[in-house]
Amino acid sequence: MSSQLLHFTAPLPITNSITPPPPTPSRARPPISAPQFQAFHTLSQRTHIPSHVYTHPAAILLELCTSIKELNQIIPLIIKNGLYNEHLFQTKLVSLFCNYGSPSEAFRIFETVDDKLEVFYHTLLKGYAKNSSLSDAMSFFCRMKSDGVRPVVYNFTYLLKVCGDNADLRRGKEIHAHLISSGFATNLFAMTAVVNMYAKCRQINEAYKMFDRMPERDLVSWNTIIAGYAQNGLAKIALELVIRMQEEGQKPDSITLVTLLPAVADYGSLIIGKSIHAYVLRASFESLVNISTALLDMYSKCGSVGTARLIFNRMKQKTAVSWNSMIDGYVQNEDAEEAMEIFQKMLDEGFQPTNVTIMEALHACADLGDLEQGKFVHKLVDQLKLGSDVSVMNSLMSMYSKCKRVDIAAKIFKNLQGKTLVSWNTMILGYAQNGRVSEALSHFCQMQSQNMKPDSFTMVSVIPALAELSVTRQAKWIHGLVIRTCFDKNIFVMTALVDMYAKCGAVHTARKLFDMMDERHVTTWNAMIDGYGTNGLGKAAVDLFNEMEKGTIKPNDITFLCVISACSHSGLVEEGLQYFASMKEDYGLDPAMDHYGAMVDLLGRAGRLSEAWDFIQKMPMEPGITVFGAMLGACRIHKNVELGERAADKIFELNPVEGGYHVLLANIYSTASLWDKVAKVRKMMEKKGLQKTPGCSLVDLRNEVHTFYSGSTSHPQSKRIYTFLETLGDEIKAAGYVPDTNSIHDVEADVKEQLLNSHSEKLAIAFGLLNTTPGTTIHIRKNLRVCGDCHNATKYISLVTGREIIVRDMHRFHHFKNGTCSCGDYW
Repeated sequence: MSSQLLHFTAPLPITNSITPPPPTPSRARPPISAPQFQAFHTLSQRTHIPSHVYTHPAAILLELCTSIKELNQIIPLIIKNGLYNEHLFQTKLVSLFCNYGSPSEAFRIFETVDDKLEVFYHTLLKGYAKNSSLSDAMSFFCRMKSDGVRPVVYNFTYLLKVCGDNADLRRGKEIHAHLISSGFATNLFAMTAVVNMYAKCRQINEAYKMFDRMPERDLVSWNTIIAGYAQNGLAKIALELVIRMQEEGQKPDSITLVTLLPAVADYGSLIIGKSIHAYVLRASFESLVNISTALLDMYSKCGSVGTARLIFNRMKQKTAVSWNSMIDGYVQNEDAEEAMEIFQKMLDEGFQPTNVTIMEALHACADLGDLEQGKFVHKLVDQLKLGSDVSVMNSLMSMYSKCKRVDIAAKIFKNLQGKTLVSWNTMILGYAQNGRVSEALSHFCQMQSQNMKPDSFTMVSVIPALAELSVTRQAKWIHGLVIRTCFDKNIFVMTALVDMYAKCGAVHTARKLFDMMDERHVTTWNAMIDGYGTNGLGKAAVDLFNEMEKGTIKPNDITFLCVISACSHSGLVEEGLQYFASMKEDYGLDPAMDHYGAMVDLLGRAGRLSEAWDFIQKMPMEPGITVFGAMLGACRIHKNVELGERAADKIFELNPVEGGYHVLLANIYSTASLWDKVAKVRKMMEKKGLQKTPGCSLVDLRNEVHTFYSGSTSHPQSKRIYTFLETLGDEIKAAGYVPDTNSIHDVEADVKEQLLNSHSEKLAIAFGLLNTTPGTTIHIRKNLRVCGDCHNATKYISLVTGREIIVRDMHRFHHFKNGTCSCGDYW
């Protein structure tokens, strides 16, 4: 295909020769009065008066009229001079009212005419088609036929255009039938309109049948069918038609190219795009703004944003669409900073942003997480009076949500008039992304109560929110709703379900759904591989990755991050090292900071701390907090004070905004009984205003979430829970449990055990055991990593109670059963 496109040749020059009609003979008219002359003089300043215009002042005024307001001022003059009943003026008035969007006023004049000429019908039908509803246009078409007026070809082209614009296939077919019965089945203009109607009604196969039956085709016909395929997402066929078009002697013009370039962008073929660019240069089309804009858009969408920028910089003329395309190009290529620079340059050069500009700028601010820039764009929204534009307000809500100010997004949503499904989806997703799961679910329910039916995007927004709750009962509820709303064949919804079940600890259910899917996206594979990894099934994750490699869908950077993390959690060090090397060698993927962090975690968890530190030193980029954080966590696991201190020093140089890393260092010191250094770290935290995140565990019981904090006594069953824990503690000690009190000092041994017993996960487990029947699985969620003592105690609790206990901490799942954990004590 591309080789043929490369042989585009420049089109022959087209000359348009329009011969003006002969002037109409004039008749004697009354002299012009002073007011008439003044009105004529005012209007005549605007344009040249054609020589053939009827010479009565009222006729001249009608010819120069530019608005419905002026038209209403001229009508009294027409009536006063007794001209209202003349066909010339009636025709002109009907035409002008139609042109100014008032077919109803035109119809009032039409009804007063006794001897209606056919031109009246054709003019008024055109007015209805352009400025009224399709129903009104169809009604007048029927009136025209009942009055015995024979339709002309342009009646059908206007009506078919309206049917296409409204995607009204039923009425489009009716017009098509009338067209055939009126003898226009072989008319070039009529059949081109038929092709356009079917294409816009997404009946592209029917459109092609009509096109293929045409006895002759002109450039407009070819452009119409090419545009139909391009706009229906069939870029490959659109490109093939361009080749066939040239084979049949038609050369692409600027309209063909403007239609074709977006199809090339969707097809993702930079080679074909370049061949079309070469044709543009040979045909001298590069000076056309719409062509240059389409080219830069194509290059951006094909990933060559640098070339797009060169075209943009060379454009002598730019429109708002050109600026918008360049801003969007940078946004889509994940260069939000450059997008904002172009946006600022657009403002500096005096271009007024459109609603599309504003939405692209807000998208860039959201990607940057730049709240101040976002607020600046919000001010522009107010200045440009775009507050009633729902799409702009949706973009504002999305920006504020991604900048962690979902509260502002909620205020905008509350005051928004004419909320659309996109508005609800934006707000639901905003709450979900900010961890406010209850609000996300509440809005989901409100949306349905207002008869707003969810779409696939709604489901993909709300399912991850439920995944964060990690409650199997609610997972089954949303799964049922997906089936009832017929989204169980949607690849992205099903991927979200796979991810949700894995995050609820139901990894086997996730795999069943995965296997049932007819089609899988790379994100589907990623979700399942990650699900195995977080549930401690590293071998299964590796097997699934190997299966993926044998198929047609290739792993991406996220896939490698998932499989390396799975290896890390399961101690599969050699496999992890192999996959890291394979990224670059076999797939040409450059590791990002997260991949380096996962590798440090892989080596560190395995106790290969010196190797992990050397790995950090050899990184081709400056290590970030995540890399040194993984090193610090490994040092805590293996009690390496020296390397832990070095990692911590690097972290503190980067000014972390949370106190978790300080707590990790303090834990390393406490394990080594370096209490002076523990105190020093705590003072450092106080000086920086950092606080330790309190441990929190949640358990869902009978549609209610119960929250427990370490050492809290606020729960109604607290007394019963603590009493039960004392008894349970004796039972697990008898089974072999030994409390790990090494991290606590300055208190008596029995107090140390009491402090350990008040950890949030133990309180949650005790509550679950007390309030469920024997044999029921206990599901716990914790906001921090499970501590070593609680992990050991929970193994013994599962043994002495015969219960399965599933704990999801901030990193992974722990499935406790019969005294063992799925992580194999490797976490």
